[in-house]
Amino acid sequence: MIVRGAGAVLLALLLGACSAVERQPAPEASLTPRDKSLLANAPYKKILPPDMYQRSIVDYAGTQKPGTIVVDTDKKFLYLVEDDGKAIRYGVTVGEEGLAFRGEAKVGRKAEWPTWTPTAEIKERLSGVPNFVGPGPHNPMGARALYLYQGNKDTLFRIHGTNQPEYIGQAISSGCIRMLNEDVIDLYSRVPQGANVVVL
Repeated sequence: MIVRGAGAVLLALLLGACSAVERQPAPEASLTPRDKSLLANAPYKKILPPDMYQRSIVDYAGTQKPGTIVVDTDKKFLYLVEDDGKAIRYGVTVGEEGLAFRGEAKVGRKAEWPTWTPTAEIKERLSGVPNFVGPGPHNPMGARALYLYQGNKDTLFRIHGTNQPEYIGQAISSGCIRMLNEDVIDLYSRVPQGANVVVL
């Protein structure tokens, strides 16, 4: 089901109404010993995104139930709706124009340190892409993946970590939503399989 017209505009306005911002790094408690070991030896530069894209607690005026993930692809934010008119807001990388998923889905599957098997479409668009990448901080899927499903069908879109933190706040992915590894670990720890996802 695709979010369209007045409903999408209203939701975007409500998201824009998020005003009070409390910067809050992802809690260390979410990291397992394996996470700490792998992230300590990550083969990419540890780059923090601009302040506005760092994990924050914000006021939230939307109507979604607590536990819902809302992705604002225009503003490059992912919100996890909480109780009492609050949300955790994370900066994200979103899909290039024409490649991004939009609509409603559910978290159909979750994986820690997932593997990556590029689709034929990705291999056609990008040269030199391997057939398979094993788990670890070198993997473009990063530390965690939430697989988006509509009904029983895998949409092939994911919310996942990244080995390119410098692109948080930009639209350069093949359609998936990328997060800092520390942020996606935090989100993963808070979101159960079956959680609702709305992507604008």
